[in-house]
Amino acid sequence: MPLPLQTFVTFLLVVNLLLSPPPTTAVDFLFNSFNDTTNLLLLRDARIEPPVIRLSNDSNQWSIGRAFYSTPIQILRPNSNNLTTFSTQFIFSILPEIPSSPGFGITFVLSNVTEPPGAVGGQYLGLFSNPATGAPAPLIAVEFDTGTNNEFNETNGNHVGIDLNNIESVEYVSAGYFNSNGSFVPVEMRNGQNVHVWIEFDGSRSEINVTIAPVGVSRPIRPLLTFWNPIIRNYVSPEMYVGFSASKTTWVEAQRVLAWSFSDTGVARDVNTTGLPVFRALESSSGLSTGAKVGIICGSVGFFLCLLGVCYYVWLKRYAGNDEVEVEDWEVDFWPHRYSYEELKAATNGFSDDHVLGAGGFGKVYKGTLSNETEVAVKCVNHDSKQGVKEFMAEISSMGRLQHKNLVQMRGWCRKGNELLLVYDYMPNGSLNNWIFDKPKSVLGWAGRKRVLVDVAEGLNYLHHGWEQVVVHRDIKSSNVLLDVEMRGRLGDFGLAKLYTQGEVPGTTRVVGTLGYLAPELAMLASPTTASDVYSFGVVVLEVACGRKPIETWHDRDEDMILVDLVREKYVEGKLVELADKRIKGEYDVEDMEAVLKLGLSCCHPDPLHRPTMSEVVALLLGEDTTVTPRVMLQESKKEPSP
Repeated sequence: MPLPLQTFVTFLLVVNLLLSPPPTTAVDFLFNSFNDTTNLLLLRDARIEPPVIRLSNDSNQWSIGRAFYSTPIQILRPNSNNLTTFSTQFIFSILPEIPSSPGFGITFVLSNVTEPPGAVGGQYLGLFSNPATGAPAPLIAVEFDTGTNNEFNETNGNHVGIDLNNIESVEYVSAGYFNSNGSFVPVEMRNGQNVHVWIEFDGSRSEINVTIAPVGVSRPIRPLLTFWNPIIRNYVSPEMYVGFSASKTTWVEAQRVLAWSFSDTGVARDVNTTGLPVFRALESSSGLSTGAKVGIICGSVGFFLCLLGVCYYVWLKRYAGNDEVEVEDWEVDFWPHRYSYEELKAATNGFSDDHVLGAGGFGKVYKGTLSNETEVAVKCVNHDSKQGVKEFMAEISSMGRLQHKNLVQMRGWCRKGNELLLVYDYMPNGSLNNWIFDKPKSVLGWAGRKRVLVDVAEGLNYLHHGWEQVVVHRDIKSSNVLLDVEMRGRLGDFGLAKLYTQGEVPGTTRVVGTLGYLAPELAMLASPTTASDVYSFGVVVLEVACGRKPIETWHDRDEDMILVDLVREKYVEGKLVELADKRIKGEYDVEDMEAVLKLGLSCCHPDPLHRPTMSEVVALLLGEDTTVTPRVMLQESKKEPSP
């Protein structure tokens, strides 16, 4: 009788371990629970909450947590080119506070460092800084992903995948297991249930086998995912740490590790699956009679109705006639938090003038401090402003769902009568224009400027290409680029954002935006596209490189000078670098400055069809290989009159 596949895989693993020479330092351990940090490295927000490991912190918006075994394992056998073989088991639980909120997941990771450089919270699992370039160090991860991210070609929000130095999985499958009949049984990884995982890493075959099942289900005979590829050895180093990583953004998702065993000398010992804590509501299995159950149900319904009546009475007493609690149509579908007006009034000291951060056609922006000491920016939209209710709703519906490290994160909103308020993360370093114009106290250097350009480009690329809908910002300008505490750039002010489904032609609307940043085609078509956003971004690039505003009055000219025209003139004359900001002279390479100026001019090509996409812009700024050649587009632009 042939051996079941899982039994055969285990047999091969045992044989390989027996025939292979043992590593110089063997690693074999078993944690049936976690009560202290002995032999563990807990990094960032990871901590022990006996008897489990919690990876992320509920109170931190951009939270990262990692837990590694303190001793690295030898992946490359001494005096040979053979990869080691190991086996591991663990049990995890993922439970979101709000079932409808975005999911994040957890990873089992093999890394040569415990702190991957540049790793960010949120969608990158706490391991990666840039999905385009991948991790800077050798890294292999098995992800148990509970969210869908179209930016990484994911179509399933509950899957298991293999990641090789990159957040985009080389292979992934829906979470589940194969029962004794060979039928696939889905496993929901985001309802708090305890999930048992078995992973075998067969170095001699460059193969990874992953099996999962809910705790209480015997180990399936067939792996869920088998990945075999010799390229695995390109993603290892002689010694690597093993452990777990997770991250999250605004929404609370408790990621826990309950038990863990590991061995690089044999099959990992079975973890104890009895008596584990369960982090979800359990269905009652009591043997109550039908009458008793009916009585309980009726009593519960009666209590609920009474409670509902009390809540309604309190609501009438407190909010009757107040538009603030009126439920909006879109509020069920999207999840930005709704603040009370009194809470925001208290946070801003009654919307004091001392708290004003800025003002515009929409209204004022105030700095506020919430009751939990969190600093926020509160944008108040005047009821009679041109932005109006329509744009306000567009901002909520877009920003409430978008998640990216280079976008200003929206925390929530409030509406009371005709007063409309949006609450954002507070950006302590203000906007980009304040660091390059009007004689700032400290001029932003060239390295900082380029870093901000990359940040903005990645954020705009996400809006254009990384979501299920294209988001056209329509008001890209240096004053809408905000700088966080680390002087990293984030795009803000989505009040003019226009969403349309991928592949659709956007509808014609009134011209919006800021003079000097508007693409020339908008004067005739008034139809914003991603290409018009690229034009505006190009103007920002020229601003940053030249230290000049898009439209300025020059003493030696009779009329205002448009920056794009000036750069184009200097390019034709072969004197581009003359326009570089003299305040940062000596901080840049001439070739680097020329390349950035040419990129900005390419983005400002009069013909929108000749402008690069934001994906191409990101690749160019990061110095990656790309088929886009800004010089070609600039040569074409030289043949055409200035817009």
